[in-house]
Amino acid sequence: MPFKHHAAHRQQFPRAKYRVTNWSTYEAGLRQRGSLTIWFSEEAIQAWRAAPRTTRGGQPRYSSLAIETALTLRALFHLAFRQTEGLNGSLMQLLRLDLPVPDHTTLSRRARPLAVRIRPQTAGALHLLVDSTGLKLSGPGEWLVEKHGSQKRRSWRKFHIGVDARTGQIAAVELTPPDTDDASQVGPLLDQVTAPLERLNRTGFVGGHLA
Repeated sequence: MPFKHHAAHRQQFPRAKYRVTNWSTYEAGLRQRGSLTIWFSEEAIQAWRAAPRTTRGGQPRYSSLAIETALTLRALFHLAFRQTEGLNGSLMQLLRLDLPVPDHTTLSRRARPLAVRIRPQTAGALHLLVDSTGLKLSGPGEWLVEKHGSQKRRSWRKFHIGVDARTGQIAAVELTPPDTDDASQVGPLLDQVTAPLERLNRTGFVGGHLA
């Protein structure tokens, strides 16, 4: 094939290798990802029910806070509306809260005007971890491989990411061509960070996780 003629002379990116030296901290971080703590503040409990409407129309039962809380749990655990209703009901029983649970039809109807986004809540300056990794993209024509055994043309992109070291949440992302230098994307990543920056570190991916 013509594109393979000079493959040996093209610039090759060596595969990055990283060594974990802080295994105890790394394993503690992996275990922390599985912990789950949910509570309702007193302000949220007081604002759960909707305020009385003074204009004409039906009286809403749930406040926007209640709907947004349920939709946040739905987005976090990738649930359907009925499963979200069941999860909220079980949480009310576990926490012994006498609060009404929005049904799945109410969640579906009121989810349209609400844009639920799960964002990290970082207090103070941000400790940002920056790294880049390759992404292999496969084009259309998957059935050609299965039917005729032909190979697909594959392309690569670089995925640049900035992660909050305290919460593990993604704070900034950039997608570039594969020949883009990693250092050149530090500026665009920092432009996406609105919190004050305390420290900036270069890190690496180990086994699919940040180390």
